Amino acid sequence: MITKPKARKFRIKRSPSAETESATPQAQAPKVDKPVVMPEPVRPEPRTQQAQPIRPAAPQPTARSGEVSSAAQVSGEQDMDAIRQEGLTGRQLRMARRVAQKHDLPATSDFDAVRLLRAKGIDPFQRSNMLELVVPQAGGEQREGGPGSAFNDLPAQSGGAGAGRVQLPQTIPVGKGTLPSTEVSPMQRRTREISDIQKDITRRRRKKMGLLIVRLAFFVLIPTFFAGYYFYKIATPMYATDSQFLIIQNEGGGGTSPFASMLPTQFANSADSIATQAYLQSKDAMLRLDEDAGFKEHFTAGDIDAIQRLNNDPTNEEAYKLYKKNIKIGYDPTEGVIRMEVIAADPQVATTFSEKLLTYAEERVNSLSQDKRDSGMRDAEAGYDKAVIARRDAQQRLIELQVANGVDPEAVIGAIRAQITNYESLLIEKQLELAALLDNARPNAAKVDGVQGDVRRIEGALKQLNDKMNNATEGHNSLAKQAVTLQLTQADLVNADTNLQLAQTGLDQARTNASRQVRYLTVAVRPVPSEEPSYPRKFENTILAFLIFGGIYLMLSLTASILREQVTS
Repeated sequence: MITKPKARKFRIKRSPSAETESATPQAQAPKVDKPVVMPEPVRPEPRTQQAQPIRPAAPQPTARSGEVSSAAQVSGEQDMDAIRQEGLTGRQLRMARRVAQKHDLPATSDFDAVRLLRAKGIDPFQRSNMLELVVPQAGGEQREGGPGSAFNDLPAQSGGAGAGRVQLPQTIPVGKGTLPSTEVSPMQRRTREISDIQKDITRRRRKKMGLLIVRLAFFVLIPTFFAGYYFYKIATPMYATDSQFLIIQNEGGGGTSPFASMLPTQFANSADSIATQAYLQSKDAMLRLDEDAGFKEHFTAGDIDAIQRLNNDPTNEEAYKLYKKNIKIGYDPTEGVIRMEVIAADPQVATTFSEKLLTYAEERVNSLSQDKRDSGMRDAEAGYDKAVIARRDAQQRLIELQVANGVDPEAVIGAIRAQITNYESLLIEKQLELAALLDNARPNAAKVDGVQGDVRRIEGALKQLNDKMNNATEGHNSLAKQAVTLQLTQADLVNADTNLQLAQTGLDQARTNASRQVRYLTVAVRPVPSEEPSYPRKFENTILAFLIFGGIYLMLSLTASILREQVTS
């Protein structure tokens, strides 16, 4: 804490010369300062005033210059010196400092705290009971502010109603009768306080435990009791009929093979099983079952409890909701088996429902396989018909072209090409012979003219042959164009034959696949009426209800605790 700066102090004393001259050895006494009147009503130890000896008048000392301490400052320093001489322990000084801080006293040190507390009439070393709720005052009244407040720690005013409380040590008057003290030792008081705290904690724990039991009974035990009572006493017993079936397909090579019946079969793919399962769980199957076996009529009977019973005139949605609850179908992809459980209030009715559903499943499987067979055969037959028509058209065009030409263009072209080759060879020989005749200095004119005439005739024959091959004559195409057209028509006919063979192969394969895609519904476990009810499972459902209500209570309590902590933090 911050202390105020203090100025240098001077004390006014008599001069030594005056004291020596006026005082005799017999009359000298120890110097005693003038006591300062303290504001505190009671002091820890009564001070006795020593008698001042009568001194003769002495001359006044000369005035000195300087700062002079006030009477309050001098008195405070004297009190603090006296407190230092009391030999207080460190624990007592710390206690005094805490009490001074509690009462908001501006103490500059521990000794100053003791001085200020005594000036206020407060005992700095008095123990206070923290669990004391009522502090008795004079006249049986309690001061405002509660236990441990500054009002209860202040001393009673002189002449007031609370002057009976003793804050500081007092002298015991002599001659008055005293009674045995009712105060207990600090150890006994501490033991009693600890016992009271333990009793209070035990009482709170019992109260909390009682509230917890009430909440558990209200939110968990009572609802579980009602649920168990329903399952054991009210719920209508339900009978379950189990059945298992699987869908297989034929792996034979069709009816044409004599060994088709000897080939093994395998399970159908999962798509067929899943489609069958979806159909049995659909609203369409429910409506068919209602029309054939009276599903709604059975579950609207009066002997069924209100929770499991349908209304008198239920809608399809309400009946379908109950249908999905009582018709349980599961597919095992590893084994290829479809398991079906039908629940009804009567075992015979449950068996009837199961048999009807098996019939619906068989019809659905047959329709699925029939659609696949029809679709495959339809496509194969359409392809084969197109190939036959294309081959017939190509063959018809080839025949018409041959009839229109009258001759085979390729044979004529071959003969013409052979003639052209012969004429070209002969033309080369004649040109060489003409060149040999012209190389003479004086060639024979007759021979030269004859050879030149042969060359001209051979060239004319070659020109006629080429024109016959390339140019149109008498409104008909040339032989080259006729040959090209004939070759293209023949190529189309070859392609049509190839396509026809492929279409024939595809048709045979489609017939084989159609025979292999036949689906069969095989019932592995036939539905048999049960003699004992399967539902409700009384004990299991009661335990499940207890767990559900307990989980709901735990979730709500945790949520409330978290919200309470967030609000109070």
